[in-house]
Amino acid sequence: MSVLVYTEHTEGKFKKSAYEVVSYAKAIADLMGTSVTALSIGNVDAADLAALGNYGATKVLDVSSDKVAQFINQAYATIVAAAAEHTGATIVVLSNTFSGKGLAPRVAAKLGAALADGAVELPQIDGDKLTVKKTAFSGKAFALTELTAANKVVALNPNSFELREMGGHADVETFSPDIPADDLRAVIQDLVRAADKVTLPDAEIVVSAGRGLKGPENWPMIEELADALGAATACSKPVSDAGWRPHSEHVGQTGIAVSPNLYIAIGISGAIQHLAGVSASKTIVVINKDPEAPFFKVADYGIVGDAFEVVPKLTAAIKAYKGN
Repeated sequence: MSVLVYTEHTEGKFKKSAYEVVSYAKAIADLMGTSVTALSIGNVDAADLAALGNYGATKVLDVSSDKVAQFINQAYATIVAAAAEHTGATIVVLSNTFSGKGLAPRVAAKLGAALADGAVELPQIDGDKLTVKKTAFSGKAFALTELTAANKVVALNPNSFELREMGGHADVETFSPDIPADDLRAVIQDLVRAADKVTLPDAEIVVSAGRGLKGPENWPMIEELADALGAATACSKPVSDAGWRPHSEHVGQTGIAVSPNLYIAIGISGAIQHLAGVSASKTIVVINKDPEAPFFKVADYGIVGDAFEVVPKLTAAIKAYKGN
């Protein structure tokens, strides 16, 4: 019996969320008195694979086939399930990212496992039962889900569990499971990434703006604040619909759900659809000139004021603080 953790990477480099899930899996394994095996699919440098031991993995299964160099949902699910059976793992942990949300239910189906997606805390363990706190109703609430099946799959929300470094290196082992041809019928040929930006799902700080900015010509003010904070930029749905910002920056129930440590909303009223996608943020700061804006009801901190006056002063203060 052991814990298996699937670690995502982008072009051969592990995401922060990969280290989070290894730390999370290690914490579960410690509660169970067992060990953690990590699984990497695609081409990752051997030194980076071994470095997963720094976060608690004792062994890494490396699947480096060129057939799966790019993410293929069905094929990856087959590999993760095969790795679980190979190691005798009864718990599979992965990140609840865009890829993980499609992968987790497929892995659970292949293993006949119980599934808890959107986990936000370490589970409670009572014998063979896991009780997992997870987000529910598009992030507007939390639910306690009991997993009682012999096999269990847990998908952890990004930025929900701290990194725990403990030193050491993991043993790397080549793993070559059979991948049915049917799993490779839909293959990604090419990906175009915005390599110069912090991606929204992985961002620890997000600066977001809405129609209160009045037009796309005013967005440099938002980008300057984001640069000062090392943050990703985002927007509300009306802004992306109007073409002011790309749809890849739209956060909310119908866009990208985010869970950063800090979410700054500027000129966004706080419609329920937007709140559903950002309510998992640890700290929410709202800047709006309307004191009755719904967003203030869920904000940890609020500034009632004109964004065109508040944001430049906030940016200047942050730059001065960092300069000192």
